[in-house]
Amino acid sequence: MITVTMKELLEAGVHFGHQVRRWNPKMKEYIFGERNGIHIIDLQKTQKLFRDALAFIEQYFTEHPNATVLFVGTKRQAQDAIREEAERCGMFYVNNRWLGGLLTNFETVQNSIKKLKDLEAMREDGRYEKLTKKERLRLDRQLEKLEKNLKGIKEMKKLPDIVFIIDVKKEEIAVREANRLGIPIVAVVDTNCSPEGIDYVIPGNDDALRAVRLFASRIADAIIEGRQLGTEGGVITPEPTESETETSWVELLSQQEPIKEEALVESKSDVEEEAGEVSA
Repeated sequence: MITVTMKELLEAGVHFGHQVRRWNPKMKEYIFGERNGIHIIDLQKTQKLFRDALAFIEQYFTEHPNATVLFVGTKRQAQDAIREEAERCGMFYVNNRWLGGLLTNFETVQNSIKKLKDLEAMREDGRYEKLTKKERLRLDRQLEKLEKNLKGIKEMKKLPDIVFIIDVKKEEIAVREANRLGIPIVAVVDTNCSPEGIDYVIPGNDDALRAVRLFASRIADAIIEGRQLGTEGGVITPEPTESETETSWVELLSQQEPIKEEALVESKSDVEEEAGEVSA
């Protein structure tokens, strides 16, 4: 069974939330306290909920080896990890821009995908060369735009069985569409977000690169493991729990180097400025 250790969560900075003044009160139960003006997420709860989410995905793929997950993360820090981990486990992804109606108006999106494939075919079979320079330039721009937005879902023939999201605040449209269709959502939820509408909440830092990579990679691992067990007819075995005598995460937190903490806080500030959330 795929799992995650407390040490991994700490080293990735998963416990760092946003500035206290930017919190969402609905995340109160997942917050341990505050430190240097930012909320600290309770990693005991994160670890348990993350393991629950991984177990759900692994079990789902054991029972349905041909199931699909749509990885969603369009913020700068998530784009590479979302693409790379989705491709590694053979799943679909959206890492540039969420197209409104991608799920709720799936047939229309399929038409756009068909257009993308038609343009790609024109390039390959020589029809492109018969066009004027102006026409080729126009189609090149169209192809570039379509590829940027649809590359990760080009082969998605049906709605996904599960949606995995980094930053539910930024991807609120994706959350609404999945909720409307009853598609289960597994999502990383930071302290400035609402956990409402999320089936498997993973409280954690959705801004730090290492944290995002850890979340996405373990989800991919759970998919691969579950699918393999489902195909080969294996049985999921529980992962041994960490020793109760192990140093608590709070003690480990107190031993962290201040410079690491400052760097993570700065990354949060950068995100807030980019989103236009910082007040004058």
